[in-house]
Amino acid sequence: MRRLLGVMLVFLGLSGVVASQSIPAAMAAGPHGTLIEIDGAIQPVTARFLSGSIETATEEGAQLLIVRLDTPGGLFDSTRDMVESILTSRIPIVVYVAPTGSHAASAGTFIAAAAHVAAMAPVTNIGAASPVSGSGQDLPETLKSKATQDAAAFMRDIAKARGRNSEALEETVLSARSYSATEALDNNIIDLIAWDMDDLLAQLDGRTVQLDEGSIVLRTADLEVRSIQPTLLERFLGIIGNPNVAFILLSAGTVLVFIEVLAPGLLVPGITGGILLALAFVAMGNLPVNIAGIGLIFLSMALFYLELAVAPGIGFFGVSGLISFVLGALFLFGGYDLPGFSPPPIPTPSFRTSPWLVAGIAAAMSGVFLFVFRGMVAARRSGGAGSTTAPSLVGQLGLATTALDPSGTVRVASEQWSAVSDSGEEIGEGEEVMVVEADGLTLKVFRAPETGDLSEESVP
Repeated sequence: MRRLLGVMLVFLGLSGVVASQSIPAAMAAGPHGTLIEIDGAIQPVTARFLSGSIETATEEGAQLLIVRLDTPGGLFDSTRDMVESILTSRIPIVVYVAPTGSHAASAGTFIAAAAHVAAMAPVTNIGAASPVSGSGQDLPETLKSKATQDAAAFMRDIAKARGRNSEALEETVLSARSYSATEALDNNIIDLIAWDMDDLLAQLDGRTVQLDEGSIVLRTADLEVRSIQPTLLERFLGIIGNPNVAFILLSAGTVLVFIEVLAPGLLVPGITGGILLALAFVAMGNLPVNIAGIGLIFLSMALFYLELAVAPGIGFFGVSGLISFVLGALFLFGGYDLPGFSPPPIPTPSFRTSPWLVAGIAAAMSGVFLFVFRGMVAARRSGGAGSTTAPSLVGQLGLATTALDPSGTVRVASEQWSAVSDSGEEIGEGEEVMVVEADGLTLKVFRAPETGDLSEESVP
């Protein structure tokens, strides 16, 4: 336990170092603007990045913050947080949908509409902001109606605050309407079309924007633009926030913890599995998780354990565990439009695990649990290497190969066994022990009476 706590403290310490990384301080003082890029699905880590960037740009005295945006959409809660950060910003926020070929779909429409200045590059589009589920499917009728009306009201408020065409923006929610850059400019959804960053700065020069503290005139001609990059923590969260990565972390962590339960005292699988599970839950904090999916995956581990506990050859619990695991994996981040896994009609980010990844991991797990671990347990029960069964070890002396506090490992009859201290007291590594009981594959031992030093070679 002390080793486990030590490893976890080190892990938390390293996490603190990563989390404490801040965006580099400003260079020499002088007029400048700040640029960040948001490319990908909108998640909590994206909202964190935008909020932190606005704060940093404000503290460094930037004249404005430019958000170069290219997104298929994302989570509505994170979108609300980002819109709030933009609306309450003390410096002008310019959202620029670029480069050519990019789009501000779904959540991106709300973010662009909330900007003090909204701009698009040619051959880009904005819109298609109708609410859908985390897996990209249509919501049930009643829930869809509520979510759509809520989103439409939110869009109207944003349009009113920025003086934009509320009817045209509302259509992106109610009818999934999408606009090209030219159409968006003609319908007063955006303020300008710019070919590149230089063109954008040239058109922004002299424009007046309204902040809470009053109006401000932008002076952007030949303005130096400094980029803000995500911190190491934000990049790391962005990597593990992928549904497939989160699923792999959850699966691997669960299997390693299962190994520790099956063979107590190994420590490495348990510690590693615990860390992977912690990372999986951190990742799932950035994703629309279905708690039933997690429950089904944990249930599959219990069923696999029962499969190993019964006589080899039955297979019922193993098959049930495999079915439970596959269902849990499929429903972990929402459901699937079965059959065919058909894509949604509107381009939206898909927060769900790949069916090919699920099939591959399920096949690997079925092989490991139904053959490898079952063979290991059967070998131990029938004698295994050295033809030694756990009950036949009762009364024999052994050597503690790790500290028993109260669990660990011992060496008895030239074999390594999981063991627990029968009295609960700690038995130090290298101390002589005596077996008093065999509980399945785990031996119960106590500290042997003082009979002289016992080396590994003298162990029966």
